Amino acid sequence: MHALAALPAPLLAPRLLGATLLLDGVGGVIVETEAYEADDPASHSFTGRTPRNGAMFGPPLHAYVYRSYGIHWCFNVVSGEDGHGAAVLIRALEPTHSLEAMSARRRTNDPRQLCSGPGKLTEALGLTRAHDTLPLTAPPFTLTLPADSPTDILTGPRIGITKAIATPWRFGLAGSKFLSKPFR
Repeated sequence: MHALAALPAPLLAPRLLGATLLLDGVGGVIVETEAYEADDPASHSFTGRTPRNGAMFGPPLHAYVYRSYGIHWCFNVVSGEDGHGAAVLIRALEPTHSLEAMSARRRTNDPRQLCSGPGKLTEALGLTRAHDTLPLTAPPFTLTLPADSPTDILTGPRIGITKAIATPWRFGLAGSKFLSKPFR
């Protein structure tokens, strides 16, 4: 796992596809990610370190959690060298562990609605700002890479941003019915 730690976000993002992410035993398989680098105008770290984005500059393979539009939490995996300011947004999971807990938190029994978007997956996992800066290699998190990396990966522009919108740093597992939005 530590070999992945120093990877730049655009290389780490597709490598996380197929990995199992759990928070206190609740979670699933990562099916969609987006990369954000320090020199990327769409990145929170583009203008430097702030109290909100400080975790992005911390050790790799730690959590960066922030509130989006004042509504929902978003969860990222910090990437690159310590102090760099890059992260991978986890956009969607295929729910596989503790679906009952996720269904109760999301108030739905539709598996496709549990983790098919950044805000949905943080709500389903019970992930909040309290998890910001925590290592993903120790409890309460479990991050397990698949034995074989997926080979059928979709690539496209990131979504939900206003800057650098054409940058093809969104990655998804082809054929997954749990993506947040279709790839174009």
